[in-house]
Amino acid sequence: MGLNPEPDHRSRDAAHEGSEVIELLEVLWEQGREAVPTGPVSPSQLRVLYTLDRDEGINLRMLAEALGSASPSVSRLCDRLQATGFVERTPSPVSRRELELRLTSHGKAYLVDLRMRREQVLMSTIDAMPPKARRALLEGLRSFRGAAAAGQEGGTARPLRSTG
Repeated sequence: MGLNPEPDHRSRDAAHEGSEVIELLEVLWEQGREAVPTGPVSPSQLRVLYTLDRDEGINLRMLAEALGSASPSVSRLCDRLQATGFVERTPSPVSRRELELRLTSHGKAYLVDLRMRREQVLMSTIDAMPPKARRALLEGLRSFRGAAAAGQEGGTARPLRSTG
């Protein structure tokens, strides 16, 4: 017995609609990113920033595992991010042989600005929706996020930051 008694066609319809929304979000996200004055970073570098924002102080091996990438590739990403002033490597208090990776204040400010601009782009669209539809969207997105996180325990669907 499944947990969802809803007919399969509704799930398929929702997945199709979700796919179209994701494509639209990619366009909106890029518009928000282009508006950030601190300079662009690649999508791979952005994933590093998001991960370090969520798991501050992790080492290179842990970051590579979180990203599902090889350590040498992740090290090069961190080298570039360190050169831009977004990431710093500091000695680990636990092991002198390890380095911890952290966002610098510049890296944190970049993410705050990026998120703010992206949310502004989304808010302009959401504000045009009727209040009842906005409430339904909020409820649906929270439920979707919870289902994705539960289905991907330990995977990439973990929240990038805490929400209220």
